[in-house]
Amino acid sequence: MNRILAAGAVGVLLLAGAGSAALAQADVKEGKDVKAGVYKVEPYHTQVLFSVSHFGLSNFSGVLTGASGSLKLDPAKPENSKLEVSVDAATVLTPVQKLTDELKDAEWLDAGKFPKATFVSTKVTPTGPNEATIAGELTLHGVTKPLTLKAHFVGAGINPIDKAYTVGFDGHGEIKRTDFGVSKYAPMIGDEVHLTIHAAFELQP
Repeated sequence: MNRILAAGAVGVLLLAGAGSAALAQADVKEGKDVKAGVYKVEPYHTQVLFSVSHFGLSNFSGVLTGASGSLKLDPAKPENSKLEVSVDAATVLTPVQKLTDELKDAEWLDAGKFPKATFVSTKVTPTGPNEATIAGELTLHGVTKPLTLKAHFVGAGINPIDKAYTVGFDGHGEIKRTDFGVSKYAPMIGDEVHLTIHAAFELQP
């Protein structure tokens, strides 16, 4: 997480010095105009946020990072696109250190035995100019279940820091953690987990 914050801080400083010319490079705002090809996950700006009900009194959130994977993108025929992404279970982070440590243990994510959570798409369906649903399979805690994400294209262009052509998406979905064998304190601590994914991908040569 410190590397992510450091990368962000360096980026802000460089952009401040570069001026509006650098900012103008992220100029693709329509999904149909994105470059086709195979993309690799850019891990420092990809994260999975999760939120659950806390005794029905409030919502509580955390984050997973350490992403890897690929995106085969075909803007002309989005239905031919393919996504495969994993995140490291051991990167789970919440505002409470005691809870962060517990979530890595066997009664929760069991990060030692199941180090990766992986999503593999099976079908991409465009629903608007910059929107799509992505059906696929999520493997979490050693269990694989269907998951459908609602995806929104954010933008694309040349990253002014590393000069890589980058495309970004947001995704939203929901799972029931008990379906994956993570049942501690359910239903007092919500069974339904809301997912928000911020993902960046870099075009490969």
